[in-house]
Amino acid sequence: MTSLDRRSVLRAAASAAAAGALASGCAPKRSADSSATAASARAAGGPSPQETGRSAPARHPAARPPTRAPGLPPEIEHGPRNGHAVALTFHGRGDPKLAEALLGEAERAGARVTVLVVGDWLDEQPAMARRILDGGHELGNHTMHHRNICALPADAADAEIRQCADRLRKLTGSIGSWFRPSQTRRATGQVIRLARQAGYPHVLSYDVDSLDANDPGAPAVQRTVLDGVRPGSVVSLHLGHPGTVAALPPILDGLRRRGLRAVTTTELVT
Repeated sequence: MTSLDRRSVLRAAASAAAAGALASGCAPKRSADSSATAASARAAGGPSPQETGRSAPARHPAARPPTRAPGLPPEIEHGPRNGHAVALTFHGRGDPKLAEALLGEAERAGARVTVLVVGDWLDEQPAMARRILDGGHELGNHTMHHRNICALPADAADAEIRQCADRLRKLTGSIGSWFRPSQTRRATGQVIRLARQAGYPHVLSYDVDSLDANDPGAPAVQRTVLDGVRPGSVVSLHLGHPGTVAALPPILDGLRRRGLRAVTTTELVT
């Protein structure tokens, strides 16, 4: 094939790709940088990225900054009771394969969740931060080492909050949407103050405890959640437990039957 014939074929392929993008409702955009790249490639005697059919790198969803919900208290236990949404929140730690499986179940059902990650887990599994965001979920801070934060002196509690925030910032560009204290349902005034100083306007509590960390089995987790959930509920669950993964599909089905949908906590309260 001559160079002229080759360029004709490549131009035809590029035109077909552009037509397909338009048909799918996604009009291709050409920035000044991409035009310059194409021109440089042609000047060098080679095809442009568009002519080779290579797509631009995928854009990852941005990490949300800390959520500010005017009118809500410093510690939030639930969202509006007159809506049709609930927030499923997960303490982020444990086997990453189980975390992947759980996120997959949520995504297949069209659900979005909030994962409050432990900092030392992110040190071991840094890719999980981006995996959570790429699934349309949101990230929060659940302290660095999951110690009993309310029993710590102020300087140690502050370090637990800020060190996890630093991990999140380095991995995602944000300190996370929420802070949830570790080993407690309710925060002390000191912990609420330290969280605010670290950049979190609210501490995230919950009104439904699934008790899944005790590994009671999937039917028990499902029953506990569905017996306690109401519109606006914030449900506490955990990554890293097989029973929780197995319980999630029937939980989501039960919510759907009640006209409720699982959304991120930010979506719930704002």
